[in-house]
Amino acid sequence: MRVNSKIRYGLRTMIEIANSTDTNGMLQKDIAKNQHISLKYLDPIISSLKLKGLIVNSKGKGSGYRLTRGAEQITMLDIYTAFEQIIVIECINNLSFCETSTHDCKGRNYWSEFKDDFEAILAKKNLAQIIEETYYECKDLIQEELIPVS
Repeated sequence: MRVNSKIRYGLRTMIEIANSTDTNGMLQKDIAKNQHISLKYLDPIISSLKLKGLIVNSKGKGSGYRLTRGAEQITMLDIYTAFEQIIVIECINNLSFCETSTHDCKGRNYWSEFKDDFEAILAKKNLAQIIEETYYECKDLIQEELIPVS
């Protein structure tokens, strides 16, 4: 399984917006600069996050972005599904895909449970938790670089 780059950059974008202390929100050009993402690549990421209802323009067009709700109320599942549906195998979401999908498929229960487990893993972490864990990792890294080892 591979998480695509839009999901990865979507998470980084959400972290950047959540960490902003500016009451006018976080400008797209600042997100791009801070996260080393081209503006052209960031455009569809911002659009997907807006369409999912995770971010809004702070004061209309041309203003910065802010979260639509608290970081503790936004899960990784919300961010992931802004870019991709969770489809493990086609017949789980589309019973007409295969004639054995409804009752004859011997593997359907396993794949259905796998999909549910994957969604649960994504849903159990919220953006605030991810930020907190990342903050400590970065803080530790900075301290290691600043304090010379004898």
